[in-house]
Amino acid sequence: MNSNHKKRNFQIEAFKHKVVVDPKYADKTWRLLEHAINEIYNHNASGLSFEELYRNAYNMVLHKFGEKLYTGLVSTMTRHLTSMSKSIEDTHGEMFLEELNNKWTDHNKALQMIRDILMYMDRTYVPSSHKTPVHELGLNLWRDNVIHLTGIQTRLQNTLLQLIHSERTGQIINRGLMRNIVKMLTDLGPSVYQSDLETPFLEVSAGFYRVESQDFIECCECGDYLQKAERRLNEEIDRVSHYLDSRTKIKITNVVEKEMIANHMTRLVHMENSGLVNMLVNDKYDDLKRIYNLFHRVPHGLDTIREVMTSYLRDTGKNLVTDPEKLKDPVEFVQSLLNEKDKFDKIIGFSFNNDKSFQNSLNSSFEFFINLNPRSPEFISLFVDDKLKKGLKGVSEEDVEIILDKVMMLFRYLQEKDLFEKYYKQHLAKRLLSGKDSSDDAEKSLVLKLKTECGYQFTSKLEGMFTDIKTSQDTVHGFYSTHGSELVTGPILTVQVLTTGSWPSQPGATCNLPTELTSICEKFKSYYLGTHTGRRLTWQTNMGTAEIKATFGKSQKHELTVSTYQMCVLMLFNKSDRLTYKDIEQTTEIPSVDLKRCLQSMACVKGKNVIRKEPMSKEIMESDVFFVNEKFVGKFYKVKIGTVVAAAVKEEPEKMETRQRVEEDRKPQIEAAVVRIMKARRVLDHNNVIAEVIQQLQSRFLANPGEIKKRIESLIERDFLERDGSDRKLYRYLA
Repeated sequence: MNSNHKKRNFQIEAFKHKVVVDPKYADKTWRLLEHAINEIYNHNASGLSFEELYRNAYNMVLHKFGEKLYTGLVSTMTRHLTSMSKSIEDTHGEMFLEELNNKWTDHNKALQMIRDILMYMDRTYVPSSHKTPVHELGLNLWRDNVIHLTGIQTRLQNTLLQLIHSERTGQIINRGLMRNIVKMLTDLGPSVYQSDLETPFLEVSAGFYRVESQDFIECCECGDYLQKAERRLNEEIDRVSHYLDSRTKIKITNVVEKEMIANHMTRLVHMENSGLVNMLVNDKYDDLKRIYNLFHRVPHGLDTIREVMTSYLRDTGKNLVTDPEKLKDPVEFVQSLLNEKDKFDKIIGFSFNNDKSFQNSLNSSFEFFINLNPRSPEFISLFVDDKLKKGLKGVSEEDVEIILDKVMMLFRYLQEKDLFEKYYKQHLAKRLLSGKDSSDDAEKSLVLKLKTECGYQFTSKLEGMFTDIKTSQDTVHGFYSTHGSELVTGPILTVQVLTTGSWPSQPGATCNLPTELTSICEKFKSYYLGTHTGRRLTWQTNMGTAEIKATFGKSQKHELTVSTYQMCVLMLFNKSDRLTYKDIEQTTEIPSVDLKRCLQSMACVKGKNVIRKEPMSKEIMESDVFFVNEKFVGKFYKVKIGTVVAAAVKEEPEKMETRQRVEEDRKPQIEAAVVRIMKARRVLDHNNVIAEVIQQLQSRFLANPGEIKKRIESLIERDFLERDGSDRKLYRYLA
């Protein structure tokens, strides 16, 4: 290619010949287009050439006759719509809507074809001259010349509302036709739909449901009323989905909710023999689910249900924990609490959608009434004791875990967790020492749960008890391995060596063991102290058990399971036929209270009376004389003789002693909390110290403000704290 080639410049010149337009061109062309529009409205469009008509409209706009075309279109469409409106007005009865729908369909079809013909005008002339586009123009003309005619507008509104009323009263209506008419109103613009149908529809609906709800509530029970309200609500939602505008849904449901639910909430929940309390008492889960779902829709609805439920639950719980009959049986007492918890867990889970606010109310209610009974910690421990001793035999591991989790749930509600720990420790000790555990795994599982809940400090001593039992087994095995040949003929000794700090403190009362046991006990003591330096052994004879073989009469043989005290008493009768109370007391040196209970168990309990006394009575007197019951015959070869439980009056000092020990244990914990807080804050006023101590200790117990004040005074005396010189309510930490 030649790079030196010169570029040529092109120039477009103006058309030299002037185009002359026929003066009558615009009128002729418009007449053609007007005729076409008339034919379209008269359903004769099949013979028209839309290409030719489009070209004519195109040329009119091109030759600056857009205004003539637009105004002509308006007048022609108006004329046809006026004719249509006359036809609609003249229609009577049920055909009114049919005719309106037919004419609307005709107008829409015509409008589509007209818009196609005038597309060029729509794209160029209309935007430049700020006119309304053809389709929108057609809708506006339909609105002004048909829908908003006085004779049609009111009639249309009344007809639509009457049809909706008929449907509400159970009649069947033409939903397809309704849908078309409503769509027409929405196509004409949101304001038309709202003013011509939605607003009056909502007003009429409010009146309808106001009257109906009043009629229902006078004659229906709560459950039936709620079913009717739910059905009405669903009907309105269904109505919107079939033929009303979707934006009406929230408005009409608000109307139904206000008139049928919100206005009657209080009366419904308190309705006699059928309200919320009745549903809770009779486990009406479906009705409860319905009331929750309906009340959830209105302001403060759930608050109303929750308040009634909480009030009922607190009253029921209060009656339960103060019921004298329930207090007689700790296991039944705790089982009643668990049953009540299960019941409300199911209600909240199934009926109340696991609503957190209801769960919180349930928890706060249980915490309220379970702590009204000061013996709740003891009873929960006794429940665990019963289950772990005998109640879990044959129960699967999963079910055991469920029971333990329920116990832990009640434990969390306790304010005096340290009191539970004290009782649990005592009961666990008895179970471990008597070998009555139904499941060692279950015991350890519960301790692990307590550890997770309260920390290592809470369970360290409990874990130490398990360690002692395991170590004791190894120790006894080692003892017999070393001295086995010497002990072939004597009694078999099983020893539990307990670490003093880990086990509940027991009164150190000892007794004189039979000579048959003394030598083997001394041998064990020598063996143990020889293998463990720096330790001291003290025999806890009040905690032991024994199995002895006895022959009554000439040939009646039994194996008796007794306490160590009982064993000591029975062995005396190998050497004497008759013994006085004083003889037994002096020989054994068993404490008087324990000895009387021990003798009562063996002489006064039917079926267990291996000894007899003179004179015969239910109480043990110091003047009584005892001898072997030669005629004793047990139902089984093995006979277990328990120890008579002390009367309730005698138990009270023991309970008071346990509580006093707990109170004493709390004092150093309160002092430690005060010191921790003051060390961090350096200076703090009295009220804030009290509040923070309660907060810190609430995981173990609810600290008493009066006791906290005493502990603060004690710390001041010991120079841990001092009062501020100018403000006595202000404390300062002394390093």
